[in-house]
Amino acid sequence: MNFYTFTAEFTSYKLMFALVDCNNFYASSERAFQPELNKKPVVVLSNNDGCVIARSNEAKELGIKMGLPAFMLKSFISDELHIFSSNYELYDDMSRRVMNTLSEFTPEVEIYSIDEIFLKFTGFENYDLNQYGQEMKRTVMKNCWIPVSVGFAPTKALAKVANKIAKKFPEHLNGVHVIDTEEKRIKALKWFPIEDVWGIGRQLSLKLSGWGIRSAYDFTQLPDYTVQKELSIVGLRLKKELSGLNYLDLEETQRKKAIATTRSFARDEYIYDNLMERVSTFATRCAEKLRKEKSYCSKVEVFLITNRYKENEPQYGNKVIINLPFPSNSSITITKYARKALYIIYKQGYGYKKTGVVVHGITPEPYRQGNLFLNEDHRHEKLMKVMDSLNVSKSDPVIALASQDLKKREKMLREKLSQCYTTKWNDLILIS
Repeated sequence: MNFYTFTAEFTSYKLMFALVDCNNFYASSERAFQPELNKKPVVVLSNNDGCVIARSNEAKELGIKMGLPAFMLKSFISDELHIFSSNYELYDDMSRRVMNTLSEFTPEVEIYSIDEIFLKFTGFENYDLNQYGQEMKRTVMKNCWIPVSVGFAPTKALAKVANKIAKKFPEHLNGVHVIDTEEKRIKALKWFPIEDVWGIGRQLSLKLSGWGIRSAYDFTQLPDYTVQKELSIVGLRLKKELSGLNYLDLEETQRKKAIATTRSFARDEYIYDNLMERVSTFATRCAEKLRKEKSYCSKVEVFLITNRYKENEPQYGNKVIINLPFPSNSSITITKYARKALYIIYKQGYGYKKTGVVVHGITPEPYRQGNLFLNEDHRHEKLMKVMDSLNVSKSDPVIALASQDLKKREKMLREKLSQCYTTKWNDLILIS
């Protein structure tokens, strides 16, 4: 269908949402500081350079699939293919810059992910939203050097659809699409595959396909009682949203429900003491994150996983959650119970590929509830403040618990790591 045949017009809706999505965000962040990579295939690898997690359009055209193991890229390697390790410090900073720039266009925003943001527009009836979207695109490119696609619609679910269309037909729509009439809404939904609808997962799309539902429009034609019965109230809200009725407003940023620190090992780990040291370090990292957010946890989880790709070796995986006697963000307390958890689930004779610590039951400082009979040593709070003040300006901690090894650093395999450019003085671009 030719969505680009619609002419620009002023919206008749009093309320409109926009979804702005950064195009191939990780690859675009690398290109922002290396413009010679424009129009060349670029891929970004996962932690430890394991598999492909981001591709430029040119890399997609080469047939490189998401999740492709890094070693299989050898068949695609040429002078034109550029491979990068994940540079999360750079991506986080570029995301912050993009979101701050877009927040200048309306005060009501919801950061949906590292590369997506919803914007709410109330009282923009007399605006040409297509032109406004083009201005948003130009401003982000000027300020951040990141290309984006913009989709406008009267609901968040339809804004997702509009954004997909803007991205699908960049030559004709120039990266912006506005669904502001019934004609546009129906045409968009008839074109849009049901499996690509926001909130419709693989299993659900298979179920709907069994009912003969092929497009988003087909989904909106189902009776309300059928949708609610089979897909719950969440599915009914989605149907209403796709029908043009606003049921999903912007969500306030919520506190994290869990904080995790996990790592895969470069080589399988068989030695218990080494695993114990790693768990101690990960528990300490979780505690530091809690203190940074002025929060406390009430549960500590530890898990172990062997290397499932080594089918000729025995496999084992397990996890355990321990309830703390009182909410805590002390590295001493959280590490103590994390080590107990590891002792419970560890089995000798297995080569472990990954371990991690996850803290649950997170509550902000004002709502911390103590234990009537047992509470944490009051000296922990002062000690943690001293530790944080000494470590905050260092890339590696200068003071740690005795159960940690200051000489041991889990270095992720990142052989193709780019510079940070925006967050480290030594990586700033020099102009002569």
